[in-house]
Amino acid sequence: MTRTYLPGIIAMAAIVVASNILVQFLYGQWLTWGAFTYPLAFLVTDIMNRVYGQTAARRVVLVGFVVGLICSLIGTQIMGEFGPLVTIRIAIGSGTAFLVAQLLDVAIFSALRDGKWWRAPLASTLIGSTVDTVLFFSIAFSGALSFISPLTDVSWAAEALPLLGNGPVAPLWVSLAVADWAVKLSLALIALIPFRLITARLLPAG
Repeated sequence: MTRTYLPGIIAMAAIVVASNILVQFLYGQWLTWGAFTYPLAFLVTDIMNRVYGQTAARRVVLVGFVVGLICSLIGTQIMGEFGPLVTIRIAIGSGTAFLVAQLLDVAIFSALRDGKWWRAPLASTLIGSTVDTVLFFSIAFSGALSFISPLTDVSWAAEALPLLGNGPVAPLWVSLAVADWAVKLSLALIALIPFRLITARLLPAG
């Protein structure tokens, strides 16, 4: 790691830590505050990729993964009202989703980096965010994957409710996933503004 990468490393670590803390606090019926900070990880990855290349981006991703693992391990040791703040399934889902989605983001961005400036960050973030959402919520809460940790009680997440309160009946975790995904997609569009401003400042002119 070089000092050049340090701002990206610090930013990624801060986002992961903040998201792990804020996910404990609800925002409305379907979201937590962590849903608004976590997608910024894709912004950091894309900026590092654009400015320093995919090797630098992967290094920052690995730092975020390690920090996330540490946060999850700490969370499994803290008892809340209904048990550990972080269950084994949530820890596995979080780590798997982060690593797979972020590395996919790096690969897609690198493949599209020579196109229009917005194409690589938008496509990589949209696809990465979608994969992240599917992996995390299915691993953490789907009844079909209960074998991952049979003793983890996720029956609350399987409660059948109208999707986002108004749609067809689906397990609660599906509504949580859809709401989370919608935030990620919205922030992917908004993040194009800071991406453009920051990369323009860091990249040499010409």
